[in-house]
Amino acid sequence: MANIKSAQRQAKKNKKRRLVNLARKTAIKTSIKKLNSAVEQNADQKQKEQLLKEATVQLARAKNKGVVHKRTAARKISRLAKRIAVAHK
Repeated sequence: MANIKSAQRQAKKNKKRRLVNLARKTAIKTSIKKLNSAVEQNADQKQKEQLLKEATVQLARAKNKGVVHKRTAARKISRLAKRIAVAHK
């Protein structure tokens, strides 16, 4: 543990940020898993599009907050959209 007061405050902030970032990553993974299971179960197109929108929002928010790199977010969104398009045919 840090001895200097400012370092202690910084350590406390880092701990809080780590938990927020972990929650964001978990939300992303959950939304992607929901979308993948909907595609595998041949859910209706509206439900898949709604789940895609939710996953896109989660990824965009994580990208804007710096949790995920912008290209990583773009790649994941692209792959999810492509998967839905292929399943729709």
